[in-house]
Amino acid sequence: MKKRILLLAAWLMVLFPTTTLAQKKIPILVYHSIAEFQGTGQKELYVTPQNFQKQMEYLKANGFTPLTFERWDEVGRIAKPIFITFDDGYKNNLSVATIFSKIRGETFQPAATLFVISDFIGRRNRLSKEDLRQLASSGMFSVQSHTANHPDLTKITNYEYELGESKKKIERITGRPVIAISYPYGNANQRVINETKKYYRFGLTTTPGPFVKRNTPDENYELPRTYVKYSTTLEEFARIAAGE
Repeated sequence: MKKRILLLAAWLMVLFPTTTLAQKKIPILVYHSIAEFQGTGQKELYVTPQNFQKQMEYLKANGFTPLTFERWDEVGRIAKPIFITFDDGYKNNLSVATIFSKIRGETFQPAATLFVISDFIGRRNRLSKEDLRQLASSGMFSVQSHTANHPDLTKITNYEYELGESKKKIERITGRPVIAISYPYGNANQRVINETKKYYRFGLTTTPGPFVKRNTPDENYELPRTYVKYSTTLEEFARIAAGE
């Protein structure tokens, strides 16, 4: 009898994944620089490599499954999904690949999404085309768009270039589909969402908190993300990962 109940529950999860998903809080984390802070820029937008590794080891030890947006449809079937994202495409994000390689194993496959500014690719402190190709081909990274020039999308009119051309340029570099965009400064309004829908399946803000499915028309274009900062302790990170 118990076996039949478990089998029925499994089938219900397959047939009605949104019911299961509606119960979940899905954390989407946002980082910028993974490096030691050297006194330039905003300190809170840095996370040291040591702290980042401890955070990833926490996810590994506590049964989390990192996903990229190509696997969004799987969240209802995974016990503890989590999304790890990086904005701006800084060169120091290469240290993420090193850390991922250290901690990956049979029970933990790290994955992250890099949101890059397409016209900044190859600048002195940014990832190059070759960097992006190597990261995309590693199986651990999805390379997505952070627009062409990082404007506030609520204040522009040239959406075809900022959204469409950015998508095309990144796709030419990696040879992989670009389906998601993180809005610069986290800013979006209904006009921005409507334009984003022409090119992407997902739009990400910086509204803090986990994603909770509500079946609203634009929910995939208003995805929240929670910052992981220089000052974030491991205890705070654990609460963020838990969707608190």
